[in-house]
Amino acid sequence: MSSNSAVSPGEAFQDHYPDDVAACFGCGRLNPDGHHIRTTWDGDQTVTRFTPAPEQTAVPGYVYGGLIASLVDCSGTGSAAGAAYRAAGRTMGDPNDTEPPLRFVTGRLEVDYLAPTPMGVELVVRGQIEEITARKVVVALTVTAADAAADKEADKEADKEADAAAEAAVARGRVVAVLLPPTMGA
Repeated sequence: MSSNSAVSPGEAFQDHYPDDVAACFGCGRLNPDGHHIRTTWDGDQTVTRFTPAPEQTAVPGYVYGGLIASLVDCSGTGSAAGAAYRAAGRTMGDPNDTEPPLRFVTGRLEVDYLAPTPMGVELVVRGQIEEITARKVVVALTVTAADAAADKEADKEADKEADAAAEAAVARGRVVAVLLPPTMGA
């Protein structure tokens, strides 16, 4: 395991949340009814992939906005944890790490809905770390949907792929994640 990666390949940041703080409805691996949102590194960005279930509908054919907010929220706090571990040169889940775990909660959540989000396609949330301090990490996130891009890309020339990807965005968000206060853990 490389301390530069923060996690082993194929593992999500959320896989390493301590058990006493791993029950979040959005990303808690121990919540049997939750979404189980999982975030990993993709170079210098983070990525979360999620396919909404039929019951997560707003109106027929479209995802409800609360799910989009949850994806931004939990992808943001997961990204914050990964970034904090990476910045500290630590690896999440390292059994030899005796330092306190770095678990983040939402201090501020901003979501801008850009387009209706189609149901039945994979959503991809990409995060970019904007700021890291001792107690706070700020993450900018973009949510894209495969079908939203397909119609627009059909009319685009190959040299305009970046424009098509930007237009495929269904939401943008920003999370100010704060280090979990000691009073919130077990």
